[in-house]
Amino acid sequence: MAVLAIIGAQWGDEGKGKIVDELSMRADLVVRYQGGNNAGHRVVHEKGEFAFRLVPSGILFPNTTCIIGNGMVVDPKGLLDEIQELQSQGIDTSGLFISERAHVVMPYHFLLDKMEEEARGADKIGSTQRGISPAYVDKHARIGIRMADLLDVDTFRSKLASILQQKNRMLTQIYGQPPLSLEEIHGEYFGYGQRLRPLIADTQAMLHDALFERKTIVLEGAQGALLDIDFGTYPFVTSSATMAGNASSGAGLPPHSIDRVIGVYKAYITRVGSGPMPTELFDAAGEEMSKRGHEFGTNTGRARRCGWFDAVAGRFVAQLNGMNAAVITKLDVLDTFPTIKICTAYQLHGKLVHSLPATQSDLAACVPVYEEVEGWLSDTSNICNYEDLPRAAKSYLKRIEELLETPIALVSVSPQRGRTIQVQDILAEPEFDSRYPRNARRF
Repeated sequence: MAVLAIIGAQWGDEGKGKIVDELSMRADLVVRYQGGNNAGHRVVHEKGEFAFRLVPSGILFPNTTCIIGNGMVVDPKGLLDEIQELQSQGIDTSGLFISERAHVVMPYHFLLDKMEEEARGADKIGSTQRGISPAYVDKHARIGIRMADLLDVDTFRSKLASILQQKNRMLTQIYGQPPLSLEEIHGEYFGYGQRLRPLIADTQAMLHDALFERKTIVLEGAQGALLDIDFGTYPFVTSSATMAGNASSGAGLPPHSIDRVIGVYKAYITRVGSGPMPTELFDAAGEEMSKRGHEFGTNTGRARRCGWFDAVAGRFVAQLNGMNAAVITKLDVLDTFPTIKICTAYQLHGKLVHSLPATQSDLAACVPVYEEVEGWLSDTSNICNYEDLPRAAKSYLKRIEELLETPIALVSVSPQRGRTIQVQDILAEPEFDSRYPRNARRF
């Protein structure tokens, strides 16, 4: 039995979906614990290519139970469309459940997200405009609609009528939009609730039963740690807590139940949307990464900004999450580079810094300090064993491991399922590793 928290350790798009998919083969349950359908996880499968938005990446294994956790915000129409799409591709979704405590993304959330982003003008955050931020605002303002509310016609109507009075004042008086109809929204979303009724459950009880029965649970994060609402590059962040510390509460598990934390990093780094990115490339090397890595958002299609591996940000994330192991994805994208750079520090206002600044202005002023290493100039995409990697590739991974102060457990060399090199067994009991004394438990 093990409970694993899988987090994105950069700005998202690190390949978490593939890693969760492969771990799901050995997992009993997979739980998404935060975010909404602003995140997309891409998985390449023998039945085709799948882009998951709300459904956990473990759904491709029919014996794995998948849970949309209480920490998520759910667009019910989007979820129903995603389920239908999966079923049309021959995927069994009978093992999917939704926490009755998960919040609902409502029509006014979409409108407010769009209006608020447009009102920022040149200071746009880069929102996907899928209503995620306003839904989380309402959750914390204690005026949210939860999945359980959709199941009772009178309770839902009463709550919606009160909330809609406030939202319509905002839409009409601030943004000059027409008011929304109580009858239309109530009828549409109560209908969604009835269609989703068989899936809405007390998932907390399900997870505690699984703990008691010593089953293996994978907690699947969305976005990346550098987009965390507290520790990310604020304000250019997402609206939920993406760190491992939120994995237990967002799923409905006690904190001590998490046995190990696994951080997923790309062999380089990417980012979508606005915000500073110290190692961003604007040259041929960045174009090559984008082309070879097919760097476009799984869910939004937006082009990703590319840069060299940022070990300052990477170590910051590893320490905050107490990582037991790292996963490096897309190593093969660097196969054509004769030399490769790693950012090991920043120059900030004439000083050398080794930690992520708290303000966007300071991060934007950071100049990366690079260490240059030898490339391997050979195809790694078909390699299955760590020992078969080119010497320079192993040296690159070793240097990243040293800078992160975290051992590497898996290396992905292709989006295809199975093209992942196991260096350590993630499900094995972690032991103390004297090489990395900052954390007590290591592989």
